Amino acid sequence: MRKARTRGLIAAAVLVGGLLGTGGSAAGLTGGAPARPAELAVTAAAEDCDLAASLPPKQQAGAKIAKIRQRGKLVVGVDQSAYNWGYRNPQTGKIVGFDIDLAHAVAKSVLGDPDKVVLKTVSTAHRIDALKSGEVDLVVRAMTITCERKKDIAFSVPYFRIAQQAVAPKSAKARSTAEAMKGRRVCAALNSSSHTELKSDSRGAAAIVTPDNQLDCLVLMELGEADATLSDSSLAAAMIAQDPTMELVGQPFQSAYMGVGMNQNDTDLIAWVNQVLADWRSSGGWRASYDTWLRASMGAAPDPYLP
Repeated sequence: MRKARTRGLIAAAVLVGGLLGTGGSAAGLTGGAPARPAELAVTAAAEDCDLAASLPPKQQAGAKIAKIRQRGKLVVGVDQSAYNWGYRNPQTGKIVGFDIDLAHAVAKSVLGDPDKVVLKTVSTAHRIDALKSGEVDLVVRAMTITCERKKDIAFSVPYFRIAQQAVAPKSAKARSTAEAMKGRRVCAALNSSSHTELKSDSRGAAAIVTPDNQLDCLVLMELGEADATLSDSSLAAAMIAQDPTMELVGQPFQSAYMGVGMNQNDTDLIAWVNQVLADWRSSGGWRASYDTWLRASMGAAPDPYLP
């Protein structure tokens, strides 16, 4: 019964978000910076991992591209509940958003038609397994690039700059990240970068709640079953756009980047996607998609990060 109720509330939350539009602002957390943030350089050195490194952009068909073309469809792992990123529009039933625009751009480049794509919903917890098993060709799902993940899968060059950010009900009147989390039930999606951060430093949380998807955290806060959420800044902004009773709390921290996830063996696809990203930026596609989906809730973005 509880699971059914939660699923119903998730659907309702997506509907409300679609009807309300966006609200609030998180300017300064988005897009990218001309130079790599110092925090990333420190992380990379400490873990012996270059978070921005990927294969050089190149569009040359190899085994993976040939397989996709033979199939006639690009299979992309996406979210269907991340408002403005990848969510099901309640009026049309279609999955739309910033990440979805990128998925269509890759399909157009590989297959000549942006609609030759299968959008397969995968949970936060299942993203890496879906890539390793070949269930999807790539994942475009607000996925943070981390050194640990790069041991299992490959990433494109970064296409968005993010940071960790706390979200809490306005009624909590929390004035800092510490106030929002200390002694509280803090939610983070299972196997997300925020979950990893909380395992490393719980910041005094009394309990860590780990549903499969980040939107579940919003529902749990609405139900009173979680007191706060730790999320990346992109999804944090989506939460407050959906529910104006929530707010960003404290300053963002732990800068990072999002990238397209792929199987490590698919080197031709990795290089191809990197060329798509370069073209998407230079053609104005990145900017147009940002302005359509994210500008209202996240503020004006600087030029996207170019590795």
